Amino acid sequence: MDLPQKFLDEIRLLLGDEYDDFLKSYDKPMNYGLRVNTLKISPENYLKLSGENLRPVPWNELGFYYDGSRRFTKNPLYHAGLYYIQEPSAMCPAHMLPVEEGDIVLDMCAAPGGKSTALGAKLKNTGLLVSNDVSVSRAKALLKNIEFFGIKNSLILSEDPSKLAGVFPEYFDKVLIDAPCSGEGMFRKKPSMTAAWERSGPDYFGPIQRRILLNGADLLKPGGMMVYSTCTFSEYEDEGSVEYLLKHRPEMSVVKVKRLWPHKVDGEGHFCVLLKKAGEKPAPSQECYCPQSREDLTPFHDFVRAGNAEDLFDPSRLVAQKGSLYYFPKIMPEFTGLRVIRNGWYLGELKKNRFEPSGAFARALTKDQWSHVLDLSLEDPRVIKYLKCETIEGEEGQENGWYLVCAAGYPLGFGKMNRGTLKNKYPVGWRWE
Repeated sequence: MDLPQKFLDEIRLLLGDEYDDFLKSYDKPMNYGLRVNTLKISPENYLKLSGENLRPVPWNELGFYYDGSRRFTKNPLYHAGLYYIQEPSAMCPAHMLPVEEGDIVLDMCAAPGGKSTALGAKLKNTGLLVSNDVSVSRAKALLKNIEFFGIKNSLILSEDPSKLAGVFPEYFDKVLIDAPCSGEGMFRKKPSMTAAWERSGPDYFGPIQRRILLNGADLLKPGGMMVYSTCTFSEYEDEGSVEYLLKHRPEMSVVKVKRLWPHKVDGEGHFCVLLKKAGEKPAPSQECYCPQSREDLTPFHDFVRAGNAEDLFDPSRLVAQKGSLYYFPKIMPEFTGLRVIRNGWYLGELKKNRFEPSGAFARALTKDQWSHVLDLSLEDPRVIKYLKCETIEGEEGQENGWYLVCAAGYPLGFGKMNRGTLKNKYPVGWRWE
């Protein structure tokens, strides 16, 4: 592999006698990984259901290696949100952040969603997950993964970190910054990254990381914890950025540092550091910003009543905005003036005299939370037909109405039954290709 000479010189200085072993790592096969979604299933039950014999990732008990010759995205269990495809080293940062139920958590550079989905699973739909990415297009990919995973306590933003620091000073219990970096750990996965490194290497990204780190510290509550991570090996971007933070925010201290090198682990490499902010942790926030809805919610109430699911919702947290209906988490800050991609659990659209449920609504349910269910086995060809947004046939004797379509007991989406035929309501943007 043709690597930039400047990069090689820096690695030689960093690694000394380990330099040759590092170079040999580029000849090893690529590592592929998946991380189980514990909002839906345990690792043990996933392995039992899937029948897979997978090797565990040592630094994350929810992660497993899989054979890259197989496409694990072409599986109904993936489309049911039971796991996320993630490079094994990249499973380290979110795992390292000690998120507790009820925390208010910020994933500052969140797209495409690997870390956010892991943080959301840790929260177990309690507290609040704020996932932000400065790029609107990337934030939309982030949105899909969060909804795909069944996370309903989220606020998805697309803002510069400095603006967040001004709006939410010392608001978050936990902050994760998987910062933009020169991507030296991506060279083997994406060889084109070497040219990008030569154009915009550590000297370009270092100042960006330092600014983001200061913003992260300012967003963190006293007593809060923050993880800073990169997928690069540069000492300037990694240890150097942490030293800059400690100099300019002396209330921050290092708790733990973890470096994953590709010649020492089965992964592409990552740098992670856990930091803590001095001070006493304040009382948990009880803030719930729920704008009053003026739209008629009767069609929604009729819809959930038909599914025997009315008890799932506190009416005071239902918020209608221009025909779209959301269910806000118990904790929600005022977000007026921010670029919001999604606020809360998106339930669907209020139409004239009817309600159209969203895919996100279905994905955050469990099979036993809806009275009308079409549960298909993994081998049933109707599963793939449904995921391709095609019309499918129901079971004999099923009455008309809205059904939650499941694969092996795990929700995929909704469909409307009429005389034994199910009209498909699976989101077109999620379609099996």
